[in-house]
Amino acid sequence: MNPRLRHWREAASVLLAAGTPGRQSPSALWPCDYELLFLQRSSRSGFMPSAHVFPGGLVEAADFSAEWLRLLPAAPRCGLGAVRPPPPGSSRAPLFATNRQQLGSPLPGEVAFRICAIRETFEEAGILLLAPGGRPREGSGPAPSLPAEQLLPAAELGEWRRRVQEDPACFLQLCKHLGCVPDIWALQEWSNWLTPVDRAGRGGRRYDTAFYLCCLETRPPHTSQDDQEITAFLWSSPPEAIERFKSQEIWLAPPQFYELCRLCNFSSLNDLHTFNSDRALEGCERWLPVTLTAADGFIQLLPGDELYPEDPDYTGEKKITMSTDKMVEDLMKEDGSRFRSPLLL
Repeated sequence: MNPRLRHWREAASVLLAAGTPGRQSPSALWPCDYELLFLQRSSRSGFMPSAHVFPGGLVEAADFSAEWLRLLPAAPRCGLGAVRPPPPGSSRAPLFATNRQQLGSPLPGEVAFRICAIRETFEEAGILLLAPGGRPREGSGPAPSLPAEQLLPAAELGEWRRRVQEDPACFLQLCKHLGCVPDIWALQEWSNWLTPVDRAGRGGRRYDTAFYLCCLETRPPHTSQDDQEITAFLWSSPPEAIERFKSQEIWLAPPQFYELCRLCNFSSLNDLHTFNSDRALEGCERWLPVTLTAADGFIQLLPGDELYPEDPDYTGEKKITMSTDKMVEDLMKEDGSRFRSPLLL
């Protein structure tokens, strides 16, 4: 928790990738041996209603509780690998670089954000990403799935889920009850997205969100929506999800669509896990998409595009708008450094 923030709130999300052994992807162009979990937000939601998103939500004070230090290893950063210093000209995302001790919490942000993503996955999808015994598992491949039903009877598990939804502090009590800890070591840093000013939800809601990648050997046996914030769930490979988006079967927000495009570079779950195990140690920068209004639509600009502003409007106080008389198609065909995409509203 960062009480000093005025323009957005901190959140955490997890791209949950599960192996699908023996299943052949129906996509002939992009065969894929894993699927991702998507959750459909309620149509009544004040932020991205009806969108298909990755599990996640707001960081709560309970995620930064010092009580977690009684359960987690005492090693530096609770045993998480150290992120290398950023190269010249770049910087660590403020979400991760903030000194949490100065804000009153002895728990590093990298730990608390992972706990948040794991807690939200349980609340929204009924999936427990836990490590028995409170220690990192041995081995370097995707993590084995830990069926929640092996830990508790279904009825008792449902009662704990309800309690955690009502009070996030109950997640710590659940872990104590089970003799487990959140498997923070299975979550690898992936990206950091800040909601643009012009894409804020109802009431001006904006989020600075840490995205993690978690690779599981197989899909957890039981997934269930909470029928509150989440009304449906979907397991789909990245290429299949993109095709569903193009056919308007589902709607994806720009960060989710972009991350799926990144994942299409990996048809193998093992390759994806190996790649990000090393890449995660490089850390990531905060990404703020910027909207360019064209003559017939909108373009989303990302850092690295030649049209991306040198000093983007992070807070909305500058009242900056970008527009052009050019058509979307022409903008997409321009030469030079292009890191952009049409924005489907």
